[in-house]
Amino acid sequence: MRALLIGGTGTISSAVSRLLVETGWETTLLNRGLRRDRVPEGARLLVGDMADESAVRGLLEGRCFDVVVQFIAYLPDQVERDARLFSGRCGQYVFISSASAYQKPPASPFITEGTPLANPFWAYSRNKIACEDVLLRHFREDGFPVTLVRPSHTYGDRGVPLGVHGREGTWQELVRIREGRPVLVHGDGTSLWTLTHNTDFARGLAGLLGNPR
Repeated sequence: MRALLIGGTGTISSAVSRLLVETGWETTLLNRGLRRDRVPEGARLLVGDMADESAVRGLLEGRCFDVVVQFIAYLPDQVERDARLFSGRCGQYVFISSASAYQKPPASPFITEGTPLANPFWAYSRNKIACEDVLLRHFREDGFPVTLVRPSHTYGDRGVPLGVHGREGTWQELVRIREGRPVLVHGDGTSLWTLTHNTDFARGLAGLLGNPR
């Protein structure tokens, strides 16, 4: 099975790329090549900027994939571009959305298939919802093979699972703890929150890839 990961070296996607290589997938990463140390041994790297659609089309010439996983699309025009690039070139296109797209404030602490998508507080979430709308339209109208995945707060071994941290990363909060200074949390510290280690997310995602259901 052949997988293309757009991104592939971030907090979530690095664990996915490692797992796919370990389990025998023919794995290709497409990114700007800025984190080559995070490309797992055995994976192929295509260096390109997704913002340059023409150049990426050239990189993809003659290549087809069973699965394409998009980790770094945040705006509707970016997934419109992907629909142009990957229509007829992949058996499954997986869009990594966000659990923050679910209704806020929540009407219930339980998320189900019927939970609405609405977040008036965060433009990032509204843009992810808009991306999903574009992809579902292409699914309905053109049969574009999209799968939507909405992870919650995902962390790895390079960071601390905190909702509020410094501009340079979560290590700044570790410094505050070592110095006996307070660590900021959102709200009053009692809100329900889901934390997922990136290796756990990778196992869940891997079960979706190439799955006809």
